[in-house]
Amino acid sequence: MGRLPARPRASLLWLPALGVAARHYLPLADALAGHGIATFLHEWRGHGSSTLRAGRRHDWGYKALLEDDIPASEAAVARSAPGLPRIIGGHSIGGQLASCRLGLSPAAADALWLVASGAPYWRAFPTPRRWALPLAYRFMPWLAKVNGHFPGKRLRFAGNEARSLIGDWGRTAISGRYAARGVDVDLEAALARADAGVRAALMADDWLAPRSSLDFLLSKMPRAETDVRTFDADDLGTPADHFAWMKQPAAVARWLAAAPASRPDDDLERFQAASRSA
Repeated sequence: MGRLPARPRASLLWLPALGVAARHYLPLADALAGHGIATFLHEWRGHGSSTLRAGRRHDWGYKALLEDDIPASEAAVARSAPGLPRIIGGHSIGGQLASCRLGLSPAAADALWLVASGAPYWRAFPTPRRWALPLAYRFMPWLAKVNGHFPGKRLRFAGNEARSLIGDWGRTAISGRYAARGVDVDLEAALARADAGVRAALMADDWLAPRSSLDFLLSKMPRAETDVRTFDADDLGTPADHFAWMKQPAAVARWLAAAPASRPDDDLERFQAASRSA
């Protein structure tokens, strides 16, 4: 799912937020296509067009997403838009897993785009909210294990999520370190090696991904050159929170797309330099 403009100058693989179906990012894909970015929307297992649904018989964690599902989408992008500079990006947990994927496979993309994203580590949040987070981060994996899946739709947080996925997320949120059961590679070391240009759009009133949370995520990629832009309600024409921008993404898309400037037959280094410095 996505949008392919007539003369694309780069491709983007976009990873959604937790529990959000890919179709909700079609306005973003349309806006980016208008700027020449071929945008492909990844569908998480268990949501939207996925044939799987989380339950006692169907479980998965970060390993399946990072080693199976995202690479499958990367291959689909390569078939549909060959020869283009490649970008990987995402919203919320999508941005986190895009960062991890880039660390695991530096050749997967030339740039990283983050929107309303940051690490969930409880200490990376401002007080007094941070003091309640450890309890929530322990309760959610426990509930998912007892229930067979995390009933996010009923609780109005995320969607119905696989118990191992919530377990991996909860361990990162408590420890501040990215790790996944079954993944042999040290994700923290992989992130530290990532050196692609990063553009991060921060929402001014986003309590789910505040600046401190984003800064903590970016600190894990010290070799990457980063550009952070804060968007407020006036910029967006809608509340500057975690989700409202998705319906009116024009300002975010315009800023993100300002970086890539090369055609596929141009020098790739020009694209990478623009992504890091624009």
